[in-house]
Amino acid sequence: MKLLLDERIPRKFKDSLLSHESRTASEEAWAGKKNGELRTPAEESGYLAFITLDRGIEYQENLKPRSLAVILIRTKSNRLADLLRHVPEILRVLESAEPGQLAKVG
Repeated sequence: MKLLLDERIPRKFKDSLLSHESRTASEEAWAGKKNGELRTPAEESGYLAFITLDRGIEYQENLKPRSLAVILIRTKSNRLADLLRHVPEILRVLESAEPGQLAKVG
């Protein structure tokens, strides 16, 4: 599955998602864009899921009509060590992620 990582997530995190094709918003030259501005170019580029730390995402826009699933990691920081604890749960959620779905892990 093609995954887009929020720019607040460290690049090294994608090494823990080896069974998926992962890139960060920064690598796509989308740094500085708000989550709502990321979704359209992400969908047009074939991404199927967006992984973010933004706890307000479910209130910022309607996710239902979108083709991206959104995975919200609820963690105390964006340090790699804190994020890596959630990898098994993220991988389980990605197995059944549906377009427009918001899944919370952590």
